Amino acid sequence: MKKQIIDFISYLKIERNYAINTQRAYERDLLQLLDFLKVQKISSWQALDTDNLNLFVMQLRHNNISSRSIRRYLSSIKGLLTYLVNHGELEHNCAVQLRTPKIAQTLPDTLTYDQLLMMLKPQKTSRFEQRDVCIIEVIYSCGLRVSELVNLNVSDVDLSQGFLSVLGKGGKMRYTPLGDSAIKAIKCYLHKHQASALFVNKSGDRIGVRALQNMIKKRALTAGIKVNVHPHMLRHAAATHFLQSSHDLRSTQEFLGHASIKSTQVYTHLDFLELSKVYDKCHPRAKKP
Repeated sequence: MKKQIIDFISYLKIERNYAINTQRAYERDLLQLLDFLKVQKISSWQALDTDNLNLFVMQLRHNNISSRSIRRYLSSIKGLLTYLVNHGELEHNCAVQLRTPKIAQTLPDTLTYDQLLMMLKPQKTSRFEQRDVCIIEVIYSCGLRVSELVNLNVSDVDLSQGFLSVLGKGGKMRYTPLGDSAIKAIKCYLHKHQASALFVNKSGDRIGVRALQNMIKKRALTAGIKVNVHPHMLRHAAATHFLQSSHDLRSTQEFLGHASIKSTQVYTHLDFLELSKVYDKCHPRAKKP
């Protein structure tokens, strides 16, 4: 059973070109399911049925696993069983009968433009001031994911044309424009830069995701922002401000590198909240606090 999981993950990597983080999440989910099935004394995927899977989901809920994570578990399981059916190793996919838990629509945490400016102010406490400012400028200018930012190379930057080559989820390449502030920050940062990776740590190696997250959090606190700021909030801020200015959902989708416009539609709610604030402040018939 474990070998079939490994074969499935290889299929996701080679044939479906899934992102590395997705591959790892699917593998973790399926290995956890395998441990559960061993306790249940189920030794083959053919012996698996809907009742077993319902028990597994109940155990996840008992362990306070969120509905969003349970949806991913079910996606992993359905994907594996569908793979086995298509390869003639299983007669039917018993997971298709499972009901997927609903998820309450939540708005992503974001930053105001004023808070962004606070984070960009020079900080004497930072040993890598030019790098840190450049990172914030590039994330905000291009709406990047953390994984996309840390994997950038100097060769991905085209300062003459003002574009950035970004390798996104699923190995999809997109080209995103750089703002003037980001271009200036990159030029300043690259003045004495020698590594092939765009953003490096004190050892000269490519900066890691955790180090970048810690830097953003520490810089926000030093700037006086009293919330737990993480890099994805800069991406959310970029998306929100882009949509508010362009009013173009498709362009926002391309800007963020979303495969589906459903992922982008959450920002229409953020835009509506901003509109509500303006309405409450300015409209003569708005409710006053």
